[in-house]
Amino acid sequence: MEATAPGTPRSADPHAKTAETFDRAYSLRIMAIMSILVMIVMYIEGMLTPSLPAIASEFHVDVSQVSLILSVYLVTGVALSPLAGKLGDVFGKKRVLTAVLAFYAVAVSVTGFSPTFEFMVAARAIQGVGLTIFPLAMSLVREEFPKEMVPRAQGLLSGLFGAGFAVSLPLGAFVSNTYGWRFTYHSAIPVVVAVTIAAFLYLRESPYRRPNAFVDYAGAGLLAVALAMIVLGLSEGPVWGWTSLSDLGLLIGGALVLVPTALVEAYHHRRGREVILDVRLLRQRNVLVTNLIIVVSGFGMFLAFQAITFRLEYPSPVGFDQSIFQTGLAFVAFAVPMLVFAPLASFLVTRVGTRPMTFLGCLVGAAGFYIVSLSTALPQMLASMFVMGAGIAIMNASVINLLVLTVEPREMGLATSLNAVFRNIGSSIGAPIAGSLMSTFTVVVYGQSFPSATAFRDAYLIAAAATLVAAVLVLFAKEILGRRAVQSALASDERAPAAPPLPPAPTEPLAA
Repeated sequence: MEATAPGTPRSADPHAKTAETFDRAYSLRIMAIMSILVMIVMYIEGMLTPSLPAIASEFHVDVSQVSLILSVYLVTGVALSPLAGKLGDVFGKKRVLTAVLAFYAVAVSVTGFSPTFEFMVAARAIQGVGLTIFPLAMSLVREEFPKEMVPRAQGLLSGLFGAGFAVSLPLGAFVSNTYGWRFTYHSAIPVVVAVTIAAFLYLRESPYRRPNAFVDYAGAGLLAVALAMIVLGLSEGPVWGWTSLSDLGLLIGGALVLVPTALVEAYHHRRGREVILDVRLLRQRNVLVTNLIIVVSGFGMFLAFQAITFRLEYPSPVGFDQSIFQTGLAFVAFAVPMLVFAPLASFLVTRVGTRPMTFLGCLVGAAGFYIVSLSTALPQMLASMFVMGAGIAIMNASVINLLVLTVEPREMGLATSLNAVFRNIGSSIGAPIAGSLMSTFTVVVYGQSFPSATAFRDAYLIAAAATLVAAVLVLFAKEILGRRAVQSALASDERAPAAPPLPPAPTEPLAA
């Protein structure tokens, strides 16, 4: 069902917060914990990006294989995100979040001691549970703020993604360059443990629970197998050969596994059960549009990031001959505008509307990807990365409101987790595609094989095209903020009689 129109009372929901009833002190507490959580997870993941060439060199793998470190993490997140979201709706979001954080802390500790490349890939797969943190966190934040304050809270968290990048890339690169990439993991463990304890002690449990809801374990497992096979096939295609039996077997096998996945989901749907890829939610226009925007923009961003990292560190004339630390500093050009423009977008979106701001962000981001394809010098690349960061910040801070202000709070865990599925699908495809391009189009320099200029250029242009597709998609969304949305709601109130209140969502009383 569509969300209540702007201006319509939500008194039917006994748990809904208003400007007069929400707990300001607790809201500040939850935002502080979530802010630290966002920054430490972004540090752990961001610190790895400049170290990819060093990891590839240590384990004697090529650029296509090392992309598995990124993609396998995302594949696990794809499978676990909707599962964690549903479990949060069933058992309580705080309970599931603290369990995920504890598991994530263990996984981070193990990854830092990886003795082989295969062990690290497996550890990173386990570490993918960290991607389930953000949907659960966003759901808890959404429940604690009045509707009119949600865009600002979400904008602050989006800005902290930029802060996380700004801290993780140069700091992680410095630690990796000085002490080795393994120590970056070791340095993060105390903070992860501390924020896990803080979440357990100081967060309240969500008032929205559905203890009898069905959990689609079979659908999650089949989806994970299908995506893992497809992503592995894309990553290993240049190494094994695109027409080899091994690679074709993975790609075709992954596609075939989607068939029983669809059958299982259809069976559950006919029996009235909620499935892992909930078609009922996707029938809502804003939910579908948001997820499609996220999947194509995530694909483009990870595709470009992979190519930019290697171009910065490869020697001249292929790249810009930057050290790991210098590469981290270069990514600050992308991170800083995220920190600035995300809060600004969250302030403007309530006045201008979600559609115009998301459209603007997509156009600016696409322009940044296109400009980087033309860059022949380091200053030009840094300038284009600034434009990219500004566009992605505006888009992310705006588009998330299409989702969180559309679905009902009792379905927020599943909806935000479903959104994470689409984001991670795009990201998991983007990294191996970049690795494939760089392994397929090569040039020999100083007796060694490196990605050619064509590989880098095509990666950036594909990212620009994907972001333009996202700009077109946002035109199909239904506006929920801004002057037009309010005028539409007032006009609807004048034309139609008041609707009877909806019954409250079934919940269980929880201890604070």
